[in-house]
Amino acid sequence: MNRLLLVPLVLALSACVSDPAPLEQLRLTEQTLAQAQTMGVSIEQSESLRLAQDKFSRAQQALQDGRNKEARLLAEQSELDARLAEAEQVNAKGREQLAEINQRITRLRQQLGAL
Repeated sequence: MNRLLLVPLVLALSACVSDPAPLEQLRLTEQTLAQAQTMGVSIEQSESLRLAQDKFSRAQQALQDGRNKEARLLAEQSELDARLAEAEQVNAKGREQLAEINQRITRLRQQLGAL
């Protein structure tokens, strides 16, 4: 009877140990990194994108070393960092546009005041 209990326990433990390779997550993360760069985010100017690239490299290394769970976590973190870099870029562009609009409004007010 002890053997009957041992078999499911061994199967359950082996299922926990063997995480599948996160190939789809790595592909998605790579696309997100490329998209951020397409939006004009540069590694030199964005700490978030720099972190994302670093974590992506570490995820690839973890995958090569067979540490699938670590690779998945790093790839997920990298994707989120890249999305944050995108959001920061959009926010910065929005602030620039707002500043430009405020300058135009100021000029219009000055022109109206001069009339």
